[in-house]
Amino acid sequence: MSENGRHEQDQRHELVGEVVSNRMQKTVVVVVKRFVRHHRYGKVLRRLTRLKAHDEKNECAVGDRVRLVETRPLSKDKRFRVVQIVEKTRAR
Repeated sequence: MSENGRHEQDQRHELVGEVVSNRMQKTVVVVVKRFVRHHRYGKVLRRLTRLKAHDEKNECAVGDRVRLVETRPLSKDKRFRVVQIVEKTRAR
């Protein structure tokens, strides 16, 4: 058990990304950027992952930075839900 009383298997993946689409009802598309080192040459490469996440209150806007947590499958593509809006986009 870890210090918060959960087993290691109970820990859910948390990711931070940027909302790129909010055109669906209660769903946002989030881009998660990560850096990977090339296995042979050592060059650091940027990788993008587009994830669909559940946004219960439809409060995310394009450009917001959000924290996602892994959850049970909610639809064919949705496996994450929005837990927190880390940074709102400035209004123009």
